[in-house]
Amino acid sequence: MTTATKAATTTTRRGLSLRQRRILWAYAFLFVPLLFFLVIRIYPTLSAFNISLHTWNPLSDQRPFVGLANYQKLWQEMLTPTSVTRKAFENTLKYVLIGVPLQLALGLGFALLLNSIYRLVSVFRMIYFIPFVTSAVAVAWVWRWLYQPDFGAINLLLSAFHLPTQRFLFDPSQSLLSIVAVVVWQGLGFTIIIFLAGLQQIPDVYYDAARVDGAGRWPLFRHITLPLLNSTIVYLAVLQTIAFLRMFTEVLNMTRQGDGGPLNTTTTVVLRIYREGFGSLNMGYASALSVALFIIILAITVIQLRFLQRRFDY
Repeated sequence: MTTATKAATTTTRRGLSLRQRRILWAYAFLFVPLLFFLVIRIYPTLSAFNISLHTWNPLSDQRPFVGLANYQKLWQEMLTPTSVTRKAFENTLKYVLIGVPLQLALGLGFALLLNSIYRLVSVFRMIYFIPFVTSAVAVAWVWRWLYQPDFGAINLLLSAFHLPTQRFLFDPSQSLLSIVAVVVWQGLGFTIIIFLAGLQQIPDVYYDAARVDGAGRWPLFRHITLPLLNSTIVYLAVLQTIAFLRMFTEVLNMTRQGDGGPLNTTTTVVLRIYREGFGSLNMGYASALSVALFIIILAITVIQLRFLQRRFDY
């Protein structure tokens, strides 16, 4: 074997060895998140569907197969105007319809203001972001105290200005909006930061060219800022919609005894799942509710991605 042949063989052997190592490392890094999704995401989802087909009490060894009986019960309760399950779905829809647009609008407004200043920007970002990284349970209990009718800080402030006091969480007409206000306030910092990142990705040359043509603030916002923020808006809309559909912690900790009151005006689907599964030990029906919520979230997400996403080029 000549020297050139030996060198070529050695190079080939080394090249194959390096390539094999890269492939093995690639599979190793891919396997970790795949294992996470299989164990943490996919398996529990499939297990929930399996449990929903049974009368499943975790304290009993007898778990008979009942087919779609739990889903039939869910459908019957959805057709009953006075049922707690129907009220939970209606409230969850209200949370989404009120909370998501409000959070996006406020987040974009504050992001535009922060994007237009040059001093103390980091301080303002930190102030707005602190509630987001604070424990949701702690936030809920603090606001529960602030909302108290007799000794809450908000009513004391209203009394100081001779304004009528409010019952907030104890009034069926105010309770849901009171919780929405807290959730929007806590998540506002995250929305602002994401919008700021999107605003800073828009090249200034577009604004300069539009100003040369005589465009004012509203045309700049409508024809440049909003279109180029489309991907950011879609991302936040999907993320916040899922968050509001899965609302649980705030309602559990802000309502009396965590019952979603008063008169079930604040209860949510996830709280209903919790009550059925861990309160009544009716895991079969709770799993049917979980599967139904999963399908709703998936459907809404697909619809949002299909109809909200646009591509703009300038």
